[in-house]
Order: sequence, then structure tokens, then C-alpha cells
Amino acid sequence: MAGLTAFDLKAAASRIATGAEAAAAMLNTQDGLLGDGDLGVTVARGWQAVASAGETFPDDIGKSFMACAKAFQQVSSSSFGTLVATAFIAVAKKTSGAVEIPLAAVPDLLATAGEAMAARGKGAIGDKTVLDSLAAVVGAIRNCADPAAMASAADAAARAALDEYRDKPSRLGRARMFAERSAGLDDPGMLAFQVIVAALAGTKPVQPAAAAKE
Repeated sequence: MAGLTAFDLKAAASRIATGAEAAAAMLNTQDGLLGDGDLGVTVARGWQAVASAGETFPDDIGKSFMACAKAFQQVSSSSFGTLVATAFIAVAKKTSGAVEIPLAAVPDLLATAGEAMAARGKGAIGDKTVLDSLAAVVGAIRNCADPAAMASAADAAARAALDEYRDKPSRLGRARMFAERSAGLDDPGMLAFQVIVAALAGTKPVQPAAAAKE
């Protein structure tokens, strides 16, 4: 395959929606340790909306990404939902008018998404957020020769990012108010990102082992 099309985006959204639904309860539980406990619902509903929107994606992949943003934000006005929509919008602008994205462009598009999310959420690498997972994936997938290798590398990188940051305190969002408690807990946003990547790679998502720190 030379590149990624709106058809591929539709297929990916469907797989992610299925994975997010299966992991919703786990994400809610993890989010409840330091937050509102509704992240799983947010992620599952958002990706189901994106998957439904995929039924009418246009060939213009930029417009398809914009449709993803609208669909996700319509069902989730939470901070996480807003960040996801922001990422989609940033990528939509970069791909406007294209009917295919070269595989080699994917890392830079993910980096663009991360920059947009960082600006919107006022976050930075090292804060123990989804930005850290995203940055790890961007670095891992450069020079991947095909989508399967890219998905596998992304999955490994997202898992490694969770391992790297698990014992660190959170520096952003509500979790930062419980910095001592957050050390030893997986960040819910990082977990949600790994669920997404696992769905694309066809693997089982990480099951957090630190729930005893409630």
C-alpha cells in the first residue's frame, strides 16, 4: 500500500471504536482514582461517533479528519474530547485536498497533532500525559516500511511510555493536585492512547496493576 486513504481511516475508526468500548470500564476505573471516572465513556462514545461518521467520509482525507473532529466533539465536551478534536483539526488542515497520505508522512502528522494538543491543553513532554505517549510513538514509527510494522512499533512504544512514566507524579490536569498519589498509577489519558494503538495493532491493551492505590 502506497499510503493511507479515507477508506483506511474508516476501517481504523471502526477497530478503535470496538477496542474503546471493550476497555471503557477499565478506563473509567483508572480515571476515577484521580479524576471524574468518566474517561472510558468519553473515549468509547467519541470513537463510536467517529466510526459512524466514517460511513460517509469523503475521498478528501482532510475533510474526513475534520468530520472526525466534529463527530467526537459532538458527543464529548470534556477536556479530553476537546483535545482529541483539536488533534483531528490540526491534521485535517495539513491534509486538506489530499486523497492519500504517504505512510512516511504519518509521524509528522502525529507530531502536528501533539503540538496542537499541547498548545490547547498547555501541556508539555514530561508532564505524564497522552503527549508523552504520542511523542514516544512518533519516534518509534519513523522509517517503518508498512502499516503493520508501524502499528506494531506504535504499540510497543505506547506500552514503554506507560512503563517509563508510571512511577512519576502527574504534572497536569486534576491529577497534578494529587501528585503523591499519582506516582505509581498509570495516567488515564496515556492508557486511553494505548487502548487506541492496541486496537490498531490487534493486541490486548495494558491492564493497570496499580488500582490498589485508591
